[in-house]
Amino acid sequence: MPTTIIVGGVAGGASCAARLRRLDESRRIVIVERGPHVSFANCGLPYYVGDVIQDEAKLLVTTPESLISRFNLEVRVLTEAVAIDAAAKTLTLREVEGGREYQESYDELVLSPGAKPLRPALPGLDLPGVFTIRNVPDALRVRRFIDGHAQPDALRAVVVGGGFIGMEMAENLRLRGVAVELVEGGPQVMPPLDPDLARLIQGRMAEHQVGLHLHALLQGVEVSANGLRVRARRGETDLELTADLVVLAIGVQPENGLAKAAGCELGPRGHIVVDDHMRSSVPHIFAVGDAVQVRDAVSGAPTAVPLAGPANRQGRVAADVIAGRDGRSARFRGTQATAVLGAFGLIAASTGLSAKSCVAQGIAHATARLHPGDHVGYYPGAKPIHLQLVFDPHTRRVLGAQAVGEQGVDKRIDVIAMAIQMGATVDDLAEAELCYAPQFGAAKDAVNLAGMIAANHCDGLSPLARLEEVDPTRDVVVDVRPSGSSQPPCWAAVQSIPLTELRQRHRELPQDRPVYVLCNVGQTAHNATRMLRQYGIDARNLSGGERSLELLGGCG
Repeated sequence: MPTTIIVGGVAGGASCAARLRRLDESRRIVIVERGPHVSFANCGLPYYVGDVIQDEAKLLVTTPESLISRFNLEVRVLTEAVAIDAAAKTLTLREVEGGREYQESYDELVLSPGAKPLRPALPGLDLPGVFTIRNVPDALRVRRFIDGHAQPDALRAVVVGGGFIGMEMAENLRLRGVAVELVEGGPQVMPPLDPDLARLIQGRMAEHQVGLHLHALLQGVEVSANGLRVRARRGETDLELTADLVVLAIGVQPENGLAKAAGCELGPRGHIVVDDHMRSSVPHIFAVGDAVQVRDAVSGAPTAVPLAGPANRQGRVAADVIAGRDGRSARFRGTQATAVLGAFGLIAASTGLSAKSCVAQGIAHATARLHPGDHVGYYPGAKPIHLQLVFDPHTRRVLGAQAVGEQGVDKRIDVIAMAIQMGATVDDLAEAELCYAPQFGAAKDAVNLAGMIAANHCDGLSPLARLEEVDPTRDVVVDVRPSGSSQPPCWAAVQSIPLTELRQRHRELPQDRPVYVLCNVGQTAHNATRMLRQYGIDARNLSGGERSLELLGGCG
């Protein structure tokens, strides 16, 4: 009887075990998990701290008993894998309680160790009241700390890190009434987003009384007379914050000790290198989940993305390969890092490449910015979606998208994510046939509009210009909004010619240099751009208009 041992449960390991059993009833399948829970919803941990999820049991996706009874698996919790003998194909295991060690032989070994929170070598990070969030016991410790105080709204917390976990923890601590300050070493929260969209989230944090300290690098934590003192540095300035609890959400690093000792090839950041069958460089050893390096499905570059969706698919691929299947399901196509965050009443979602990641990788791209409503304006309750579409202006291929808004954001990004997966162009987005009723969207959905704007740019009908690249003191900028519209203070000298007057006054504009056209969000500027180009003027639409300029923080 062939034996497959899976080290680690949660998303990748548990999905691999279940799929493998459905494909092979005769195989012996063993899951080894160091913690007390074989499969839990780690994405739900911040919401357990915030009391949104009140029952700890709701976080358990499945139990050892369920896996044993439904899938005839051997499940060993509180059991740590400590060594691999790849030549002998044996795994040394240690029982957490008692320390007994023993060996198991395998035919195939699947590593799903996950990633652990970064805990830099700084003073005081092991003090009581300093927490990380990785598993259910971690979340339980934070929740008990808060519950142990008669007045949670008198507590002060410092969250270190402005990524997904940091933002979710900040929100959920505020839900408990805890005063929160967030320390982020970079120039913005949510690093996957481009800066202008991140600014929307930062503004909403301020509305919810979350103190934000950007460009602030943690230096350490120490005990003070008033609780804990968190020390950080912003440039040459020292920053000191007082807290009762500190949550470290700086990032994660792969659990690679077993793989490294077994001789598996590791990537530059320590992730286990795998092929599209999820095989490591060592025969009979597979790896899935947060610990692996895979291929970016859009750029083709190596990447590592700690998300549950890709981990589940990787587990399924490994199971198919182990079971001898060689079809399409036995290959992992890569990841485009589709993700969503809900925080402080906003939804932020992204898929594929951002503009700044294209710049970093030297990838040719253009960006369409738009601010449509999530449904038609005449139906009550419409909210703006701040959407950016990144595309290749030469091949017209969709490269990525991101959006922030109060509703309808995830729907649009999901549509674009599937378009990217299918290799779609901007024309496919423009032509997409999507659901429409007044309360759900518009006849020209935000996705359609993004595709149309991008297609017009590719066709040269309405070229887009980036606000960041225009200097109103040097370049020719014309504001085509109605007379009396207020201009950004730093653009006060911009020439104003309302669209309704443009046919009569277009000769006031030069024909020997580009003319950049500004309006509120880009629609009026598009109409003006089309008109001016037919009069022989090299007009270019300032994509996103003044609304995007505000999000960028002022002049380009």
